[in-house]
Amino acid sequence: MNKSKITTGLLIAAGLASHVYVAQAQVNPYLIDQRGEVARSGTGLCWRTGYWTPALAAQFPKEGCACDKDLLPKEVCEPVAPKAAPAPTPAPAPAAQPAAPKPIMLSAKSLFDFDKAVLKPEAQAILDKEVLGRLKELETIDAVIISGHTDRLGSAQHNQKLSERRAEAVKAYLISKGVDQSKIETFGFGKTQPVTDVKCDDKLPRKQLIACLEPHRRVIVEIKGKGKGQ
Repeated sequence: MNKSKITTGLLIAAGLASHVYVAQAQVNPYLIDQRGEVARSGTGLCWRTGYWTPALAAQFPKEGCACDKDLLPKEVCEPVAPKAAPAPTPAPAPAAQPAAPKPIMLSAKSLFDFDKAVLKPEAQAILDKEVLGRLKELETIDAVIISGHTDRLGSAQHNQKLSERRAEAVKAYLISKGVDQSKIETFGFGKTQPVTDVKCDDKLPRKQLIACLEPHRRVIVEIKGKGKGQ
């Protein structure tokens, strides 16, 4: 190939590249200085090229918004921030479960004479308030569990029978007041389940020892059922 033709071809290519660069540079509607920033006048105004139009300036938001913000569409210089996704609706809190009713602790002293299993007259008022009053708060009654407990005085056999008779006495009274007999269960535990935090010295005089052991002598009533409105 002729060397002169090669040289001519290179010159033509260089000229085309220069032409493309100039054409690309002319697309920007603002005059750009050597720092890549919009050239400004001594008063701070931006120098526009002969290609400047509002539509073309909008295609160069960096320069256009810095120089002619008031002439460009508002959404170009102040784009609307995308709406945040709505926060997920929190799951409803689980409905609070009704607390299990506490067993009703009745002192045997308030229900019976010492070493007896016949309800005292004043015991009826106590049972009416503490047990029947609770039962009236329920819509349905699943079970009424009555357990008798004694102190450690006397034989295991004697205390077992005494605790059973006392539980049965309370049951009989509740039935007389209309409580369904089939819902009531009775147990006698004798002296097998003493109150753990009660300590009594067996060397005490008998009357003092009986008084000290009083917390052990008790009747416990547990009620299971559904409250009204549950």
